[in-house]
Amino acid sequence: MTFFIVMFILLMQFLWKYIDDLVGKGLDWKVIAELLLYASSNLIPMALPLSTLLASLMTMGNLGENNELLAMKSAGISLPRILSPLIFITIIICISAFFFSNNVLPYTNLKISTLLYSVKQRKPELAIREGVFTTINDTYSIKIGEKNPETGLIQRIMIYDHSKNEGNVIVTYADSGYIKVTNDEKRLVATLYSGNTYEERAENSRAMIDRKHPSTKQRFHEQVINFQLEGKGLQRTDEDLFKTSAQAMNLNQLTKTKDSLIRQYRTREESFRKQIASTILKKQNDQAQNDSLHKITYYFSGDSILDTVSIKDKQVIIESAISNARSTKSFISSTSDELFTKGKYIARHMIEWNRKFALSFACFVFFFIGAPLGAIIRKGGLGMPAVISVLFFVLYYIITISGEKFARELMWHPAAGMWLSSFILLPLGIFLSYKATTDSVIMNSDFYIETFKKYLTFQKRIHIKLKGMKSPKR
Repeated sequence: MTFFIVMFILLMQFLWKYIDDLVGKGLDWKVIAELLLYASSNLIPMALPLSTLLASLMTMGNLGENNELLAMKSAGISLPRILSPLIFITIIICISAFFFSNNVLPYTNLKISTLLYSVKQRKPELAIREGVFTTINDTYSIKIGEKNPETGLIQRIMIYDHSKNEGNVIVTYADSGYIKVTNDEKRLVATLYSGNTYEERAENSRAMIDRKHPSTKQRFHEQVINFQLEGKGLQRTDEDLFKTSAQAMNLNQLTKTKDSLIRQYRTREESFRKQIASTILKKQNDQAQNDSLHKITYYFSGDSILDTVSIKDKQVIIESAISNARSTKSFISSTSDELFTKGKYIARHMIEWNRKFALSFACFVFFFIGAPLGAIIRKGGLGMPAVISVLFFVLYYIITISGEKFARELMWHPAAGMWLSSFILLPLGIFLSYKATTDSVIMNSDFYIETFKKYLTFQKRIHIKLKGMKSPKR
């Protein structure tokens, strides 16, 4: 039950995120259903940890609220033994989540990426506005006067035909009519009433004085014109465009791609070092063959060399040195940006590699937070457990997003960024498990009220004692 509740919430968040890309595109219900199916599959790894947390909180909270935990403990059954079958089920959920992330999720990521890209590239439905020329397939231009929003009747329709590429030589004007798109969105049908069609015809080449400007005029009471709409409908993008994405790969593919990228990175880095040594530092290859024990001492003074040349040569040397320094700086800067981009691309694959394990392990972490916390607070239902689950999940999500951002910017190692949230919340789960095993009252409000009263009483006694010590003796 909690899994489907969480899936519904995350799916609504997905629709809210992409609502601008979906509205006004005239998508078929099959396309929308396919998109929601892929989106739901894509959200399962994120929904499992939250649903595990909420389910464990509700289950143990109901047992504690109905005094069933107390009855089991009175019978000599410890809390770890009570939780042992739930731990076994949680391990199965973690393993299933990992196999889903490794085998099914890459396929759904590929499908949803392709479908979303196709939807975003689709143009909105043809909208003919009043008083504005609308071009159709670069062949026709339509301008309308007024449009009745209730009946759809259009007044003063003007259509320019540019199919002959001779300018505005064919013009159709109608007093009224209807313009609609067919259901298959392949044609635009214009039904015109009470109008004329004007066409200018070519004339023989004569002197400008003898030009007659021949033309034809056709009157009609009703005329139907069909316009072919090219590119309408959803055009599916080739999936090969997204197959190289890290999110569309399993562990084996990520490992092979990562190793290949690392080799390319090191090759480029070594090439940069050799190029700097050979072209910038003027390092000769035969110097590496010299005996390392043989030391050669050089005495060099730049000022003494410059003093031997003329002022004109000095200027040439200095300008050449400045030019070399600038080109070297530009080369180092561009290579540094290139290596940084390659490093970020490698980190992206390592992030996805660690994500498959981290999200699966998060189910285990959240269980050891929710189960002991439910045993401590002893509140079931969807009220208090839902609030606590959302708070913990928001904390987990913020830490995960922050760690992933640091990893993407190469500030942290990708493994550290993706496992940061689990390393922070796992000690909290161990602490709560210990407190629940020892029947702690850390979530009992009466405990804190009594502790505060004892603190006030203690402060009052200290104050009276100090006051008695300060009073003068008679």
